[in-house]
Amino acid sequence: MIKAGIIGATGYAGAELVRILAGHKQVEIIWLGSRSYIDQAYASVYQNMFKIIEGTCLDDNLDELVSQADVVFTATPQGFLASVMKEEYLRKAKFIDLSADYRLKDVGIYEQWYRIEHKSPQFLDEAVYGLCEINREQVKGARLVANPGCYTTCSILTAYPLVKEGLIDPDTLIIDAKSGTSGAGRGAKANNLFCEVNENIKAYGIASHRHTPEIEEQLGYAAGHNITVSFTPHLVPMNRGILAAEYAALVKNPDGSLPGEEQIRKAYQKYYENETFIRLLEPDVYPETKWVEGSNFVDINFKIDKRTGRIIMLGALDNLVKGAAGAAVQNMNLLFGIKETEGLEMVPLFP
Repeated sequence: MIKAGIIGATGYAGAELVRILAGHKQVEIIWLGSRSYIDQAYASVYQNMFKIIEGTCLDDNLDELVSQADVVFTATPQGFLASVMKEEYLRKAKFIDLSADYRLKDVGIYEQWYRIEHKSPQFLDEAVYGLCEINREQVKGARLVANPGCYTTCSILTAYPLVKEGLIDPDTLIIDAKSGTSGAGRGAKANNLFCEVNENIKAYGIASHRHTPEIEEQLGYAAGHNITVSFTPHLVPMNRGILAAEYAALVKNPDGSLPGEEQIRKAYQKYYENETFIRLLEPDVYPETKWVEGSNFVDINFKIDKRTGRIIMLGALDNLVKGAAGAAVQNMNLLFGIKETEGLEMVPLFP
């Protein structure tokens, strides 16, 4: 059995990790870390875990945890893991960090967008960006995995094949994304109160959202050069889910024609046909958040706009599963050489 410890187990992403790992056949949860609920029974915080999870919440003592665990999940705010990480820890356990601390390779960009000092930049080069469908082989040999952000996972996977194949101009890419309120975390914030969110939709982080450089970096690798995208997130009054609508100019073929439906579909199939968790939908069937809720699936489709010479790409996922905890478990499975889908074959919930 893989012994897993979770720091930040009582946040939304941490609780989703607990839910998924509780059904994983090859994992034993040995540590439930939570500064807010130390010595409280975990099931008293999340009553859905009554008679399922018997443990109590502990502190975030990594010195003790890494001596017991094979893998440590850190579902913590930005800056936590970077402030405490040591080489000694990485020699003892694998780390999967759900924050942004090791996602960006340029420490200056991290500090610019997150507005905090990075305390352990010496580990940035070895950290592997844990988007399994793109970096599967690199993840397998990693000690430190940077779990992708929820918006970024949806945004990158929706456009990746077309950027990689040069079918769109990535510098024209506009990403318009909507997320449920759980993406903002469990902390008490006035902007996330029911009366503030209900019957409302709003854009935020306009031209400044911190997932922007992450999207640009990863799609830049696909393009083979630095790119600039426009990314605007929106908050919608639902618990879970992300829908990304992405727009870009098509690149003409050598004969001067625009790529057609068949050419675009073949590009998606080239990269995703054998991916369990990416579902390329049938023509004229478009992603909806309700069809991926509670699952590790990403649904993707597209529509060519011949009138404008652009393409509309659409992607949907559950921000707490494929956008956070599910991806983390997928990374763990790769790290330990077990079936990648183990513990993750949940059928989407409906209604």
